[in-house]
Amino acid sequence: MLVIEDNKAIAKVIEHIGRSLGFEVTVAHSFSEVKKILVHHQEFFVATVDYSLPDAYEGQVIPYILKYDVPSIVMTGRVNDKIHQQLLNLPIIDYITKESAQAYHYLQRVLKGQLTNHEIGVLVVDDSLSVRSYVCSLLSRRNFTVYNEPDGTKGLETIRQHEDIKLVITDYEMPGMSGIELILNIRKQYSARDLIIIGYSGLNKSYQSARFIKSGADDYLKKPFCPEEFYCRIFKNIEQLQVIEEVKMSTQIDYLTSLSNRQSFIEEQCDDLDELKASENVYCLAIIHIDKFNSINELHGCQAADQVLIKAANLLTDAFSESKVARLYGAEFGLLLQLDSLKQGKLQLSEFLAKNKLSTIAYGDESIRFTLSIGAVKIEAQASIHECIEQAEEAMFACKNAEEGALTFFEDKPKLTKVG
Repeated sequence: MLVIEDNKAIAKVIEHIGRSLGFEVTVAHSFSEVKKILVHHQEFFVATVDYSLPDAYEGQVIPYILKYDVPSIVMTGRVNDKIHQQLLNLPIIDYITKESAQAYHYLQRVLKGQLTNHEIGVLVVDDSLSVRSYVCSLLSRRNFTVYNEPDGTKGLETIRQHEDIKLVITDYEMPGMSGIELILNIRKQYSARDLIIIGYSGLNKSYQSARFIKSGADDYLKKPFCPEEFYCRIFKNIEQLQVIEEVKMSTQIDYLTSLSNRQSFIEEQCDDLDELKASENVYCLAIIHIDKFNSINELHGCQAADQVLIKAANLLTDAFSESKVARLYGAEFGLLLQLDSLKQGKLQLSEFLAKNKLSTIAYGDESIRFTLSIGAVKIEAQASIHECIEQAEEAMFACKNAEEGALTFFEDKPKLTKVG
C-alpha cells in the first residue's frame, strides 16, 4: 500500500490503518518522492493520495499514479465544485474529505473492502452494452467479482450457476423480461437475506422507485446516476447483507471451536437424511467424546478445558477435512462420514484413535493428556437424524463404560474394538 500525504501526523494515522489490515506500507510526503518510489516499485495493491501536495497543489499526482495502474483513494482537505467534478471524472476507487475522525473510519472500511470484495459476486443485467460495461467498470474498481448479462432470462441462469453472487443490479427496460419481472422471479427463490437487488431506470416516472421496491428490490437509482451515489448505495447494502450473514453465522457456529453447532448440524442432516439413505455410498454418523472431561475441568480449570476442546476439534477437522464435523455440546462432537463400505469407516475411525490415543496440550507449566471414545452407526433405516444420534451415543457410552479410548459401532454391540 502506498500512502501519499504531506502531513506527517495524518500519514501516520493512514499507515497505522493500513498495517492493521495487513498491508505493507510505503509512505511518500511529496510528488518528487512518489516519482522516485515508482521508478523501483510499481506493484502497489492500493494507494491513498493526498490531493494537494507542496509540489503538486492542484492534484497533479493523481493522474500520475493512475498512469501506473495503481488503484487510488483520494484524500482531500478542500473540495469545491471544480475539484468535485474533476475527481468524479477520474477512475479512482473513491475520494474522502479529511473533515473529521469519521473520514478515517470510512477509509478503513473502503480499504477492507478492497481486500475482501472479490469474495462477493455482482451480476449486472442490462441490454445496453455501453451502460452495462460502465457499471461493470465501476464495480471492478472496487474489486468485486463481476458478471454481466443482456437480459433477465440469462441473468436468472447466471445466478443459479454462481453461488458467490450476492448482489444483482438490473435495468428496468429490457427485451423479453423486464427488470421488474426479473426481480419477481429472483424473489421466488432468494430472500432479501440471501441476495441484494438494486434497480435503476432512465424513465422519468415518480412511481418507478416505489415499483422496484414493492417488487422486492432493496434500493433504486435514477439514470444517469453519479458514481459517488452508486458506490454509497452499493456500500450500504453490502454492509447490511454482511451484518445479516454474521448474525446468521453466529447462530450456526460454535463460538469456541468454530465448528458447526448442534442445531446447524442436525438441521443439515435432517434436510439430507432421505438422500443419505438412498445413496449408493455408505454414510456413518460418529459421536466422539473426550474421556473424563469433567475431571480435566475440575483439576485444571475451565480455560484449560477449553484448550482441550479446541485441540480435539482441530484433530477431527485435520483427520476428516472432507467430512462434516460439529460440536454437539459439552465434550461431544459429531462427525458424518461418506464411505465406500462400513469396513472403511471402521478402519478410518480406528486409525484416527490409534494416531491420537494419547493426545496432549501444553497449558502453562502443565502437559494435559486426554483420550477420545467413539460410537458410530451406519445410516440406513432410522426414522430421523435424532434416532441416528441416539444410536451412536448408545454405542459411545458402551465404549466409555468398558474402557477409555475405544471404538464401537451400534451394529456391533456389545462387542468392543479396543485400539492401542
